[in-house]
Amino acid sequence: MKHTAPPTTLESRTLWHNIVSTIIILAIATILAFSFFHITQSDPANIALIYILALIIIARITTGYFFGIISAFFCVIFINWCFTYPYFKVSFAISGYPVTFVFLLTISMIVSTLTTRLKKQDKMILDRERAINEADKERIRANLLRAISHDLRTPLTSIIGSSDSFTENYAALSDQEKLDLVSSINEDSHWLLNMVENLLSITRIQGDTGRVRKEDELVEEVVAEAITRIKKRIPDIEIHVTAPDNILIIPMDPLLIEQVLMNLMENAFVHSETNRPVELQISEESDTITFHVIDYGKGIDEQTLPLILKGEYHVPKTSDTHRGMGIGLSICNTIVQAHGGQISAHNHAHGAEFLFTLPKGDI
Repeated sequence: MKHTAPPTTLESRTLWHNIVSTIIILAIATILAFSFFHITQSDPANIALIYILALIIIARITTGYFFGIISAFFCVIFINWCFTYPYFKVSFAISGYPVTFVFLLTISMIVSTLTTRLKKQDKMILDRERAINEADKERIRANLLRAISHDLRTPLTSIIGSSDSFTENYAALSDQEKLDLVSSINEDSHWLLNMVENLLSITRIQGDTGRVRKEDELVEEVVAEAITRIKKRIPDIEIHVTAPDNILIIPMDPLLIEQVLMNLMENAFVHSETNRPVELQISEESDTITFHVIDYGKGIDEQTLPLILKGEYHVPKTSDTHRGMGIGLSICNTIVQAHGGQISAHNHAHGAEFLFTLPKGDI
């Protein structure tokens, strides 16, 4: 059975907020008007400007048209009663006042109505931006899920196949074949561990805000830790680092940025198909610091470049699928964006370059 929900407490609070706000603003405007009038003996038309300002504020902070229009009537009547001779009497018999009354009331209602409409338009724009952000989040989730299913399924299949071969054909396998199978299982297991670390890093990004908790960190220490961790995973990797001489400190989540650096350096080493060292260059601009990860290998297919950071491209079946870059680069993109930065990729004359920029100030 469907029950009809009673009026919400929120609606009641909104009504009282509108009433109290209107009364307070009109009271403040009246106090200012009395003070201004008795000090300067100004014309009532000048006093009306104070009330028009009050109407703009009322229309801005209350909901709907009602309070703005009612306040407009109140202001015009009150100006007649308090600031027009004979004082403290409502009189429309004064020469020229009916015209003044009509114009003041019209101006007040137009200002109130326009302000209310602008507020509604602002709310519509905000709702639209939220809808776009939600759509972007859903797209990112879908891309990550696609990348996860792609990058994790193949090594799992390989581990299961190798372990089955090892157990079912143990007696018939030579020592070298057994070693090859165990090595394959070990290699694929380390790859899965890396993927799990990538996925766990995403949990550090705060849900609805899409932001991370940042603290001022020394860039040199973060880079050194990332290189130490990647060398434990890939002992053969060689990395040349170039950085400015001055001390660089920027707000970041160090574990997440280390994960980005590790992903990019590992991709540069694994996919470049070259023996040349990976270069990590750090450059400083006025408001940002940029990290360049450069390899000197075969480069990236030009058709893949626009999609590679979004996880939207399809890896060819002939490629080494369990070494795909999809999930790692998608996560890099998510982490950098959560820091308020940007990441991009392009080919250069002798290979490929990935670079990401982080702001010096917290945003």
